[in-house]
Amino acid sequence: MRWLTLYARSRQVPASLVAVVISAVAVWALAGDGGEGPGDPRPAVLVLATGAMAASIGLSGQDVALDRTAAIHWVPRRAAHVLLAAAVVAAVLLTVQSMGEDMATTAFVVRDSAGLMGLVALGATFSGGQYAWTPPFAWLSFAFFAPPPTSTPMRVATWMLLPPGTAAGTWTALVLAVAGTAAYAVAGASISPTFGRVT
Repeated sequence: MRWLTLYARSRQVPASLVAVVISAVAVWALAGDGGEGPGDPRPAVLVLATGAMAASIGLSGQDVALDRTAAIHWVPRRAAHVLLAAAVVAAVLLTVQSMGEDMATTAFVVRDSAGLMGLVALGATFSGGQYAWTPPFAWLSFAFFAPPPTSTPMRVATWMLLPPGTAAGTWTALVLAVAGTAAYAVAGASISPTFGRVT
């Protein structure tokens, strides 16, 4: 278990967890005034996206070259890291909202946390851990200001705001989760912030 403790500390897991909890509590506390009603998905999506972005700092170690030369099996560890981070982000929101008004259903939270962590993992793979937060931030920004999703491309573009059970939302989240987890598990974080350069 010592390696797990060292891994968590090298990936700044405690700091990430604190950031996830603080952001969830802050948005939950403000959700009563910030939304357009109990059906408004934006506060929940904001909590999940902020949590995924906070978790992104742990997707690269202090020395990526050292990670590459370590004599351990990285693929399962990297995949477990992404999946566990998605589960923690979802669990934090579900726990916080259990103390008061619900912001989202469990299906919505699970779908969006999985898709957002997949997006973060893709960001880490192609632009490094320090910039892994940019894809979910950019997609969230677009989704918040996009016109109503009346076509399939717009439903895909705003997948994180769609109700649970919507085919476009579910499939987009699933593709992002699988592609991001697989890419990060196999390639790891990019050595440099240059887009497209992977380990």
